[in-house]
Amino acid sequence: MRARSKEVDAKAIAHHYDVSNEFYALFLDPLMVYTCAYYRDPDGKLEQAQRDKLDLVCRKLELEAGETLLDIGCGWGSLAIWAAQHYGVRAHGVTLSKAQADYATGRIRREGLEDRCRVEYRDYRDLPPDARFDKIAAVGVIEHVGIPNYPAFFGGVRRMLRDGGLYLNHGIVHEFHWKATSQTEFLYRHVFPNGDLAGLSETLTEIERAGFEIVDVEGLRLHYARTCRQWVERLRERADEARALAGERTYRTWLLYLTCSAVAFAESSIGLYQVLTRKQHDPVASRAPHTREHLYGRAFL
Repeated sequence: MRARSKEVDAKAIAHHYDVSNEFYALFLDPLMVYTCAYYRDPDGKLEQAQRDKLDLVCRKLELEAGETLLDIGCGWGSLAIWAAQHYGVRAHGVTLSKAQADYATGRIRREGLEDRCRVEYRDYRDLPPDARFDKIAAVGVIEHVGIPNYPAFFGGVRRMLRDGGLYLNHGIVHEFHWKATSQTEFLYRHVFPNGDLAGLSETLTEIERAGFEIVDVEGLRLHYARTCRQWVERLRERADEARALAGERTYRTWLLYLTCSAVAFAESSIGLYQVLTRKQHDPVASRAPHTREHLYGRAFL
């Protein structure tokens, strides 16, 4: 895969995410989180698991009131809104989907968060050159970047991050001996036109090359298997509405893609990792915790 233009990336994202907000609302949770949930209860419901995931990301980033957070590829604004509501940060989300940006802006207005949260229909590469943030998250973004573009992507994130700041990369990887299959061809042709997965070791190498210190790595593969299964169940329960909104072809394509994804995560041909990193400029000044107790020591919201 060669380097892509911003126009190609925007077209690919629109192909997947602009099916319609109403279509995605049929199977997503009320917060419209379209990434791996976090099941503190193995048999838990999707709604709570997605709230727990949002809070887990905020904890890992050690968000504090008054800090600035950039959410790259923010989707329908769930993380930016959660961080502004529960952690008092000034959150800025960017997405290449106009439908997502419009939805998020409306929700921000309804929640009364305009003073500390905004979502823009914008390529992160078009942010002002002097834009700087205390913390940055990219949840479900790396899958769309393209492996040859990793150096530019991680380098751009590092440039926008203040010294000592934390960056969380949440994304899908393939297992070490992965090979392309007919399933891969189906996904890239009909679902994710710009999809491109690397292995975990390759991703970590590029993160380190960009000048980040890797602080923590957590695998959530089985969490994503359950997430996809629950999405499938919810979509099938509302099949007639899905067909009415998006047509038979889109309904069947999304049902197949979500089912294939659930199987692939369950069988470990693909995985999901959260990688927490720090823009290290002074090792002596590092405040990174030595345990994970700050993540799991109290009940989630």
